[in-house]
Amino acid sequence: MIDLLEGFVLELRKAGIAVSMSENVDCASALAHFEVDNREFFKYALGSCLVKNQAHWQAFETVFEIYFSRTGRKIDKDESIDWDEALADLARAGLQDGASGDLTQAGGAGEPISDEEFAALLFRALQNGETQLANALGRLAVLRYAGMEPGRPVGGVYYLYRTLRNLNLDAVLEELISQESTRRDRRLSPLQERLVRDDYKSRIDSLKREIEAEIRRRLVADRGPEALARSIKKPLPEEIDFMHANRDELLQLRRSIQPLSRKLAVRLARRRRHLRRGSLDFRSTIRHSMSYGGVPVDPKFKKPRAHKPEIVILADISGSVASFARFTLQLVHALSSQFSKIRSFVFVDGVDEVTRLLENADDIGEAVHRVNTEADVVWVDGHSDYGHVFESFYERWGKEFTNKTSIIILGDARNNYHASNSWVLRELEKKVKHIFWLNPEPRAYWDSGDSIVGAYGTYCEGVFECRNLKQLDAFVDNLA
Repeated sequence: MIDLLEGFVLELRKAGIAVSMSENVDCASALAHFEVDNREFFKYALGSCLVKNQAHWQAFETVFEIYFSRTGRKIDKDESIDWDEALADLARAGLQDGASGDLTQAGGAGEPISDEEFAALLFRALQNGETQLANALGRLAVLRYAGMEPGRPVGGVYYLYRTLRNLNLDAVLEELISQESTRRDRRLSPLQERLVRDDYKSRIDSLKREIEAEIRRRLVADRGPEALARSIKKPLPEEIDFMHANRDELLQLRRSIQPLSRKLAVRLARRRRHLRRGSLDFRSTIRHSMSYGGVPVDPKFKKPRAHKPEIVILADISGSVASFARFTLQLVHALSSQFSKIRSFVFVDGVDEVTRLLENADDIGEAVHRVNTEADVVWVDGHSDYGHVFESFYERWGKEFTNKTSIIILGDARNNYHASNSWVLRELEKKVKHIFWLNPEPRAYWDSGDSIVGAYGTYCEGVFECRNLKQLDAFVDNLA
């Protein structure tokens, strides 16, 4: 069991979930308190010891289901449904004879049933809450509709799509609700309809999970758990690429922003609170050294003053870079209590200050949406022109920045072959405390094509690859 647990922890680490040695020991201790043959107890016991972030639970479940997958039969290209075996499977599920009888009457012993008859039996199972029958039919649906082939390099999502398309569960849900009104001989109230819908939707979701599990079991039997884990691995929320995230991943990112901002705020505040030394107090050190013959044995330091940097954000909101700018603006403004002042500017080929749209916003996500729609950022044709933007920025606001200001520029530095006007950053470098550049493109793409990040990076204290929340976390952590 210890070797099995060690292998599972290794798979979690490969998936990006941090597991410490002490958590591994806690997990081994927890297993002594229940029967490990109870799969659900086993999963949640492991999860309670190994998962520290709710956003990582889905990745944990995926690794668990693969690593501890029930062994399924290998995929046979010419496999057809053995209906006698299907009846036996229903019987093994602990069903009443009536369920198997329905299947036999529909097709005859040993003979396949039609799609309509199969759908009717599944509808009855969902309607009556016969979970075991529904799950058994779900497993049968994979064999009937998924069309799985041995060795075919196709992910489980494809097979799941084919199965669910044939079952058409959305239409089944609506029909279940309609039938419920008929069964009660009266129209459902809005509240009743919502409760009924939630109940049936829960049953259908359970069926979908069983179908996914059956597909996964068959893929593990065909390819092995390691190969399958590599093929279906999904990035953790903090590793999702801003510029290539799909709709579901963007939702995960939005949910992750607030927890990340709270964690960073606590970390930055603690760092300032524990700062023990200021700069060397030369006069006090020399005075105290007199008792040691002039040797500065005990250096004295000035009492540090709490320092909160003044932040200026200059963000490119053109094209795909807009997603990166959106999440960076949300995070930095969520940390506003840790900075003495934040001013925000956005640009495409023109530049506009949007601080007023973000200050005191109840919903920062809605405020960022207003930034994207209301800011005056188009000068000529709406194509990025960093040179013109920097020149306009310096002429309009350059005199307002001081040696307490830190400027953070967000963008890919793809300038569409316009003049760079890098002299602006040279002049700003003399006036402000720091200039940082965050680039959402992979480092390998920098200074290729129309990217001129190298020309601007000469006058920046640092140019950082910042493609996901993990890299953004690391940058903000060092900012203060």
